[in-house]
Amino acid sequence: MTIIRPYRPSDHDAVYDICIRTAHHGGDARPHYRDPGILPEIFALPYVHLEPQFAFVLADADDHAVGYVLATGDTESFVERFRHEWLPLVADRYPPPDGAEPRDGDELMRDLLHRPERMVVPALAAYPAHLHIDLLPEHQRQGHGRALIGRLVLALQEAGVPAVHLGMATENTAARAFYDRIGMHVVDVPDAGPLTYLGLKV
Repeated sequence: MTIIRPYRPSDHDAVYDICIRTAHHGGDARPHYRDPGILPEIFALPYVHLEPQFAFVLADADDHAVGYVLATGDTESFVERFRHEWLPLVADRYPPPDGAEPRDGDELMRDLLHRPERMVVPALAAYPAHLHIDLLPEHQRQGHGRALIGRLVLALQEAGVPAVHLGMATENTAARAFYDRIGMHVVDVPDAGPLTYLGLKV
């Protein structure tokens, strides 16, 4: 039996672990990075730290988090807080890469960490919120992802947020099939590189 409930500080380590175990196109990122611990510092922990009101977990029968949906209701203000409140907490452990171009995945992630302004995309102005959702593999394809998104949408509606977006690796076709099923649509973003942006009116 599983339930969806608000994030609690005691879920911190589980969220950290889930992020790493799902960050490589839905699979385990540990074989692909020297220090995969940077991934939750970019894509998970700042959300539960800065905007826990938009953080929900899927908990198993032992009340252990096995999936989550995390979001910000306002990407622009989130970026400001990320730079001034979150980055100082982690920058000593993950300094910016010293090369002009990242040389590997670890340096690419450090570059992303230190450039939160990349999250503000003019073409997405009508979708001010953005989200991240991850489920451990054994809990996927059981309707939990749809339920997590549904719970987040309620919270966004209550906060008066009109729409939410996400950016996903275009090659992650399994994730794309899920997002299509729940009614997300492609948002045209010029020069999106390896990403596809999807939006949902709430």
